[in-house]
Amino acid sequence: MNPAAQHGERSAPDPLAHLPHEIRRAIKITPAAGTRERIVDITTTGRRTGRPRRIEIFFYRANGATYLCSGAGGGATGWYANLRAKPAFTFHLKNGIRADLPAHATTVTDPTERAAVIAAIVDDLNQPHDPGTVRPTHLDNWAASRLMRIDFD
Repeated sequence: MNPAAQHGERSAPDPLAHLPHEIRRAIKITPAAGTRERIVDITTTGRRTGRPRRIEIFFYRANGATYLCSGAGGGATGWYANLRAKPAFTFHLKNGIRADLPAHATTVTDPTERAAVIAAIVDDLNQPHDPGTVRPTHLDNWAASRLMRIDFD
């Protein structure tokens, strides 16, 4: 029995439950996941041109959800601006299993959610097997990061 059920609480439904098992497994990375498992491509729609834009990017998991994050410094990124203008995009799994998943991005603006997710990402990056290139990763360097929560269609 899960802890929520033991206390009479309902656990949140799994937002990935509608996806095939092998795809759920590829998305539900843990802090033990290596760099390769964290890299995907995304295809956004250009906000000015309307043309597809495909890039390679890390994705993260925190609090049962999937996120894209711009990283330390929070500098402007084309993918973030494109998703703010047109939230529908394709999330391309490419390591191990290959799949092109239709998805939608939502900008994370709630300060409580942002703080919890950014803290989880930084904790993850500071693991001995982290995907980051610079250690230690400091929370204050990531405070202004662009952050999007991903929902799979």
